[in-house]
Amino acid sequence: MKRKDLLDLQSLTAEEITYLLDTADSFREIVARPVKKVPTLRGKSVATLFFEPSTRTRTSFEAAAKIMSADTYSLAGTTSSAVKGESLKDTMLTLDAMGIDAFVIRHPLSGAAHLAAQHVPSKPVINAGDGTHEHPTQGLLDLLTIRQVKGRLEGLTVAIVGDILHSRVARSNIWGLHTMGARIRLIAPPTLLPADAEQLPVEVFTNLEVGLRGADVVNILRIQLERQDSAFFPSVREYARLFGVSKAKLSSAAPDVTVLHPGPMNRGVEIASALADDPEIAVITEQVTNGVAVRMAVLFWLMGATASAS
Repeated sequence: MKRKDLLDLQSLTAEEITYLLDTADSFREIVARPVKKVPTLRGKSVATLFFEPSTRTRTSFEAAAKIMSADTYSLAGTTSSAVKGESLKDTMLTLDAMGIDAFVIRHPLSGAAHLAAQHVPSKPVINAGDGTHEHPTQGLLDLLTIRQVKGRLEGLTVAIVGDILHSRVARSNIWGLHTMGARIRLIAPPTLLPADAEQLPVEVFTNLEVGLRGADVVNILRIQLERQDSAFFPSVREYARLFGVSKAKLSSAAPDVTVLHPGPMNRGVEIASALADDPEIAVITEQVTNGVAVRMAVLFWLMGATASAS
């Protein structure tokens, strides 16, 4: 199952996804320790290249690498030579020449991670989100969280609600959940559905109440106003009225419904504050904890660690 890079979930097999989830599950114990340090990647180096803002993904990747004793180097697009016109190719070649062992990249353009991987043919590249394409580690941590709560993925009905059109998280969730045997529903205004929605392994709904009926899991997505170059709905207030998820609107879902959100949240828009803060329904903080464990598992998988993880 060895791979050089993790660029998407669409190309992963069920066996590979299961391996990563099982490995991450075992690493959760390390994350919970008072002293979070293991020698697994001692002597290795990881560079995080973020050409877009990030709190959770960047911090959790750096935490994962440091817990495993790797050296970390951070590069932000606004403080790199990219602002002087340096190409992604030359950035990758420069860091490769410095002896960096693995690269985590977030970029506003779809396909950027694939391009970066081509320029460092002997080093792992991990896609931390590229444009509207995919965000594979977010997809994995969502799958891990669902599996922990529900005990399985196969046969579950998972509703993904919100800005599907601009969401790389939605894409990774769709492919990961489909591979693992879940049923997927997309719920959004017609203007926020991708043009190829009917070709994806999903059911499509434009009515929130109908789409939520019987759903075991609801994954609520943020409205990505920064990616919208035109008006996709009349107003934020109108969107919240029709597609904002609250406890009352979950009444048609399964009685034991679980709610996820990849963050950052727009409280009162796509999700009600009372729902986001309800520990009986929402597992948003668990997702964050699982993010560190998942990224540890991915680094362990791709960097060919031979040392014990404990």
